[in-house]
Amino acid sequence: MNAQATMILPETECQPAPAEQRFPDDAPPLTMEGMFYPLGFPLRVRTNAAEVLRQCAKKWGIFEPRTNAQPMETDVHVVETHSTECPPLMKCHFMGNMLVAVADTHNVCVAEFPWGKTRMVISTAALRHPHYFSQTFLEAAPATQLSTRFTTSIHAACVVLDGRGVLLCGNSGAGKTSLSYACARAGWQFLADDTSHLLQDETTRRVIGNCHQVRFRPSAAELFPEIAGAEITPRMFGKPSVELPTAPMDYLQTVSSAEVDFVVFLNRHHPGSAELVPYSRDDARLYMRQVLFGTPETKIHRHAAIDRLLTAEVLELRYHSLDQAVQRLERLVREAR
Repeated sequence: MNAQATMILPETECQPAPAEQRFPDDAPPLTMEGMFYPLGFPLRVRTNAAEVLRQCAKKWGIFEPRTNAQPMETDVHVVETHSTECPPLMKCHFMGNMLVAVADTHNVCVAEFPWGKTRMVISTAALRHPHYFSQTFLEAAPATQLSTRFTTSIHAACVVLDGRGVLLCGNSGAGKTSLSYACARAGWQFLADDTSHLLQDETTRRVIGNCHQVRFRPSAAELFPEIAGAEITPRMFGKPSVELPTAPMDYLQTVSSAEVDFVVFLNRHHPGSAELVPYSRDDARLYMRQVLFGTPETKIHRHAAIDRLLTAEVLELRYHSLDQAVQRLERLVREAR
């Protein structure tokens, strides 16, 4: 090796920084904690701010425990800042078994999965903006752990009739929420409107979901007059939405889990009567795998879970009218045709 190759940096840049310039371990100590159960799975949150626990309770307090598994762990260090402005959106990077998400120097999240923990440093400015904190940080807290340790997330709504689950699949804007809610209004049980979670440690096609909330696009008021005038919730990612709890809807039946018998991909721009046609399992598999992250080991288990799910009948629903679509799905479930 020649002399030039060994001189990468000037000698002065290789010296240790003076003590006063080194970064201290300034994350505040965590003095309080709470246990929560997103989707029924235990999550221990430790923090130094009571407001963090209050927002966790608001987001996950309605869920009941479904397992006594070792809890997921999330540490939230809140640091005081003078700013009152909402921090910027996070930029996320996956590196092996780690997610690193950075908004700015005062708002950072690092998650190790599937058996690790999530650690955050957030600013008091972030806490002053509840939608930002909830959607950007709290939703990230259990997401990587849930999606690699306990479940495989499927971008799909789910409704249930006579004990038989129908998974409604499609990209954003495909009509999953509208059709799942229309089914529920017609007497079906509502399980999830956008994301269903396939349980990994089972040999069945059982899925769980958040049956406690329906999230509409504001334009859905044209289809469902009862949501007209509801408050619009700003979304940090994606379009604004109308988020309504299902509990006050006494006409709506809910269920927290179901066995999937039919996987149905939506095509709502089809003229004429609603019809069901076979759909490619290979295309369905690609659709479900496209959002997966994690290590090769965790992906093996999740790919197996998806293959297990796709032993159900896989179809495409072509429709234009919601009422006709609901009727066609009802005939599928009750008459298997």
